[in-house]
Amino acid sequence: MKLDTALVTRDLRIVPSAARAAEEAGFAALWTLETGDDPFLPLVMAAEHTAHARLGTAIAVAFPRSPMVTAQIAWDLAGLSRGRFILGLGTQVKGHNERRYSVKWEAPAPRLREYVESLRAIFKCWAEGGAKLDYRGRFYSFSLMTPFFTPALHEFSNIPIYIAGVNEKIIRLAGEICDGLHVHPFHSPKYLREFVLPNLEAGLAKSGRTRNDVTMATIAFVITGRDRAEIDRMREEVRRQIAFYASTRTYRIVLETHGWGEVAERLNQRAARGDWNGMAAEITDEMVDTYSVSGTFDEIGARVKDRYAGLLDRIAFYMPYRAGVDDDAWRKLTSEFNR
Repeated sequence: MKLDTALVTRDLRIVPSAARAAEEAGFAALWTLETGDDPFLPLVMAAEHTAHARLGTAIAVAFPRSPMVTAQIAWDLAGLSRGRFILGLGTQVKGHNERRYSVKWEAPAPRLREYVESLRAIFKCWAEGGAKLDYRGRFYSFSLMTPFFTPALHEFSNIPIYIAGVNEKIIRLAGEICDGLHVHPFHSPKYLREFVLPNLEAGLAKSGRTRNDVTMATIAFVITGRDRAEIDRMREEVRRQIAFYASTRTYRIVLETHGWGEVAERLNQRAARGDWNGMAAEITDEMVDTYSVSGTFDEIGARVKDRYAGLLDRIAFYMPYRAGVDDDAWRKLTSEFNR
C-alpha cells in the first residue's frame, strides 16, 4: 500500500514549493481535487518542480469537458511529467451537473464508458501520428483529426485512467475498462469488502482481467495528530464531513451496508433546510468510528495498514500534508509505506 497526499491548491503561488516539499517528504503520489479550483493547472507546476512522485486528479469532473479537451490536457501533462500523470475522472452528481455546470444529466455509467473509450481512441490516434480517428457512440463521436491539430508525439501515450465510483455500475465499469478506481472518502472496510470488491471483480471477469490490473485508491478519513486534543478536534471536522457526504442520496449504499439507511433521509431533509449543525448531530460516534480510522502519529500507520490490508493499493489522508507542519511525523509515516 502506497501513501499519497492531496496537493493543496487554493493558492497557486505556493504549489511549486508545496509539491516539492511533499515529494521530499516521501509521498508516492500527489493528487488534486476539483472542488473550488481547477484540478489540472496545479499539476503543470507540480510536474515542473518534482521528479519522481506520481501526479493525478482525484478527480476531474468529466461531463462538463469534452473528451477531446480532457485528452489534450492529459496528453500534455503526461509529456511534461515524463509519464507520471494519472487521469482521474468522476461523474459528480445530477444536481451539480445540471445546476452548477449546466450540463445535461443522462445515463451516467454508459456515458462514462464512452468517455473513457473515446479518450483511448484519441490517445491511440495521436500515438500513431494522427492516424484516422473514428470513434462513434451514443453520446460522443470523434471522426476528424488533421496533422495541424495533432499534438507533438511523446512516449507516454499509455495514460492511466481511473474513475471514481460509489455504486454498482460504475464500479463494474472500472473493473472492466479502467486502470484504477478512486474509492470515495465516505466508505468503510465492510462496504469495500462486501460491495465494492465483488462488483469490481465482476467487471474484471467481463474483460478477462485480474485484480492486479486495477489500482484501488482513496483519500480516506484518517484522524490523527500529536495528542488527544488535536485528534478530538479533527474528529468533529470528520463528523461534519461525513454528514455532508451522507446527505447525498447517491451515497446511500454506504449507510445501508451498515443498516443506517434511514439516516440518509434525515440528513437529506436537513440539508434541504440548510441545517448543517443538525446534520452533524445525526452522525453518532459509532458511525464516525465506522467511516474513519484514528490514532496518534505514532499509531496511525499500523492502524491504517490493518484496516485496509488486502483492500486498497494507494491511500492518502483526508488531512493533507502541509509543508512545515509535523514534517518529521509525516516522513516517518511515508517511510512506513513507501520504502
